[in-house]
Amino acid sequence: MSTDLSDIPCQSPDKNSVQSPCGLPETQLAIRRAVLGLCRTMNWAAINEFALPAAGRRADIMALLPDHSLTCIEIKSGLRDFQTDQKWPEYRGWSDRLFFAVDDGFPLDLIPPDVGLIVVSVSAVPSAFRDSILAECTILREPALHKLAPARRRTLLHLFATTAASRLMTLEDPAITASLRAARRTD
Repeated sequence: MSTDLSDIPCQSPDKNSVQSPCGLPETQLAIRRAVLGLCRTMNWAAINEFALPAAGRRADIMALLPDHSLTCIEIKSGLRDFQTDQKWPEYRGWSDRLFFAVDDGFPLDLIPPDVGLIVVSVSAVPSAFRDSILAECTILREPALHKLAPARRRTLLHLFATTAASRLMTLEDPAITASLRAARRTD
């Protein structure tokens, strides 16, 4: 028998911090929406669930910045999500900068110092309004810069462009996308 741990509050070293349930999809979605709003404000082109060329790796958000650098943003919906994630160090090799985006109840001292930090005020928005109101967020710490090698940058920029174009095509004409998928299955 499995236990659903998603609604158990995270244990934080700071007893005064705001606690949010670990791993709740609603928390993750609220963080994602706020971070995408921040990206838009900063003129960063962002893609959700960006598949990396590494085996089975997917960045929560990959953003192309005006200076042509690539920034990976990993969303952590709670302490347990952070503690069980063993793959995030690999994302450094696929971006120029790496951020964690967390809610305002997350114990910030656990985030490594060379990783950027975005904090979202999830607790300030009543849960009934999270679908219609974006939580405020801010960059508390800039990450260390790890410049990509030119060949890897070229590969990632091409992948970024084709992913964005493919998703736009799907939105513009879902029927064509469905027929293309069906045609691929018959090949």
